[in-house]
Amino acid sequence: MGQASSRAAAAAAGGSLERLLAEARACRLCEPHLPLGPRPILRAAASARLLIVGQAPGTRVHETGIPWNDPSGDRLRQWLAVDRDTFYDAARIAIIPTGLCYPGRKGSGDAPPRPECAPRWHPPLLAALPRLELILLVGRYAQAYYLADRRKATLSDTVRAWREYGPRLLPLPHPSPRNQLWLRRNAWFEAEVVPHLRARVAGLL
Repeated sequence: MGQASSRAAAAAAGGSLERLLAEARACRLCEPHLPLGPRPILRAAASARLLIVGQAPGTRVHETGIPWNDPSGDRLRQWLAVDRDTFYDAARIAIIPTGLCYPGRKGSGDAPPRPECAPRWHPPLLAALPRLELILLVGRYAQAYYLADRRKATLSDTVRAWREYGPRLLPLPHPSPRNQLWLRRNAWFEAEVVPHLRARVAGLL
């Protein structure tokens, strides 16, 4: 493909993505089930080489409209070794959760992402992100959608088997403060996976 053709293809992908993002942000598919109403939160650009797929926005993210704008995001940025400006640069890092809207509460935590969301939006959005080289699957809901029957019996086993899913997919635990005990019990994650993660991210950015 020549340089002019490459520019034309990139422009087409960018235009398609902008339309998809506008449609996703206007989505009302799950509205009857959302206690705070719909507020789809995602960001992307056709030039992004890294995609972060989490679970669904929490209340703070719903209020601010900024993904990962909470203590979980602080830890995730630490794992990636990137600052906030880099993290929120959509030209480099796309952020599309498994569920685009806050799903409400269930028990002592947030409810799972709405099941209608990822099948509706992830396939067309990924098709409009032609430069993606790495997709981070943060938490069990992202892993369930993207890995399906390739998941292991537990999240710990799935993350421990991270080499099986590369180079495009990398499963991670959720960086929530609630997972502090998991991190203490699984010191191999920060010893083995985080250095690999940082090297991959640095190479992409």
